[in-house]
Amino acid sequence: MKLTNAHIQELFKFTRKHFVEHYGVQTELVDHLANDIEEIWVANPHLSFEEARDISFKKFGIFGFMDVVEAKQKRLGKKYRTILLTYMKDWFSIPKILVTLSIFFFFYYAMSLNISKSYLSALMLVLGIIDVVLASKLSKKAKQRFQEKNRKYLLEDMIFKAGAFSSILIFSNLFNLSSLLRSTDAFYFKICIAALITIAIIYSYISLLIIPQKAEELLEETYPEYKIS
Repeated sequence: MKLTNAHIQELFKFTRKHFVEHYGVQTELVDHLANDIEEIWVANPHLSFEEARDISFKKFGIFGFMDVVEAKQKRLGKKYRTILLTYMKDWFSIPKILVTLSIFFFFYYAMSLNISKSYLSALMLVLGIIDVVLASKLSKKAKQRFQEKNRKYLLEDMIFKAGAFSSILIFSNLFNLSSLLRSTDAFYFKICIAALITIAIIYSYISLLIIPQKAEELLEETYPEYKIS
């Protein structure tokens, strides 16, 4: 026996019912289940579709599809970090290295001036607010994309959500760290803070602006069915 299109759609519903929300992972699982069900039918042709499906599902163990989902998250998480690192490295080449050094020296000299150290904390707060605004826009864009396609992709979530979350987290920690300048004027500490702020700004710029602009290209490269959808 062969599975019909109706059976395939039922398998997609089955994966969603078992907490698999991303279409790319659903597709892989449906393909695996479909092939396995047809093999089960060869040995036991009297079984119904639901019975064969449940037999196949039990082969995934007590955690169901969770192990597959976690493995996929790790693989695509590594891919996202590779993409991010590639763009970060680009900032340490000419002429962008000049922009990077300018940002670094701006913050270093700002910390060296005889002004209230609270100004740095205030600046970190402003940068953090900008991060939140950009992250909010990305979140809205992600919802709009889902409404248009009615599908979610794991890498897409990483591009539009994970980068925004980690960027906000970095700046919130820098805000707390910058407040320590009120109690120390150590040279090495200023160097470290200026370097961390510079990297955080570049990271945020890439994760909140550059990579989302490349989303279509990255998704089409990762998911063959994305362009068709």
